[in-house]
Amino acid sequence: MKIIDNINDLKNEVKSLIGPIGLVPTMGALHDGHKSLIDRAVKENDNVIVSIFVNPIQFGANEDLDKYPRTLEQDVKLCQNAGVKIVFAPKVDEMYGTDKNNLTLICPPYSAVDKLCGKSRVGHFDGVCSVVAKLFNLSKAQKAYFGQKDAQQLFIIQKMVKDLDFDIEIVPCPIVREADNLALSSRNRYLNEEERKLALNISKSLFEAKKMYEMGIKETNKIIDNSLNLMQGLEVEYIEFVDKNTFEFQQNLNDNTIMLIAAKTPISNTRLIDNINLCTNF
Repeated sequence: MKIIDNINDLKNEVKSLIGPIGLVPTMGALHDGHKSLIDRAVKENDNVIVSIFVNPIQFGANEDLDKYPRTLEQDVKLCQNAGVKIVFAPKVDEMYGTDKNNLTLICPPYSAVDKLCGKSRVGHFDGVCSVVAKLFNLSKAQKAYFGQKDAQQLFIIQKMVKDLDFDIEIVPCPIVREADNLALSSRNRYLNEEERKLALNISKSLFEAKKMYEMGIKETNKIIDNSLNLMQGLEVEYIEFVDKNTFEFQQNLNDNTIMLIAAKTPISNTRLIDNINLCTNF
């Protein structure tokens, strides 16, 4: 496995690769959720590139850019053990130069970002799309792997690929959960014992909502009330329902409905997101 930190070396190495290339874009602090993406990529491609880059242009003011966990040494070991061919771990100036306020950005459609995470994190998805497009271009990958926990991000990246005719397949991968159903996230390491217990109520409310839907309860207000009761102690940012194919808000729930939650913990102010398909876990 090669560890590369500059663009020219990555380009040269990519030219020498034989066979299909799979890309797993990450911000590091890798956990079993990331490993599930990497394992699938290794299974489906002759060559796998994992990018490890904490992308500053997707963080807003007062977000956790400075404290975001950086564990490159452990991440590299995980990648090596998993059979990754290249770890691309550039510095910020390598990716964006020194004038980061004068970048060409890819801005996804307003209808896709003016809701959910995009509403509270203005400009976040511009940064996501821009760095992902750059990684697509540099890696020359035929497939890229993304987790379904970040459902809005996944939808937006799929739309970007379709709208801009990227020659790459986006492979959605299932949410990976701990034994108690907490969705794996690099930010979980911020949580103290009390907050982690509270955080479990996010996934609990989602699985309860799925049970309610399967019992024939399709009124969003009833499901939301139940979720709010379960998540007392957390600062709930949103509980929403969207169509998985269009990401339009839904009042009338059906088998295409995704329920999404974002909430913050009371002490560390850690923002956690999770979702579930009310019909099947897709």
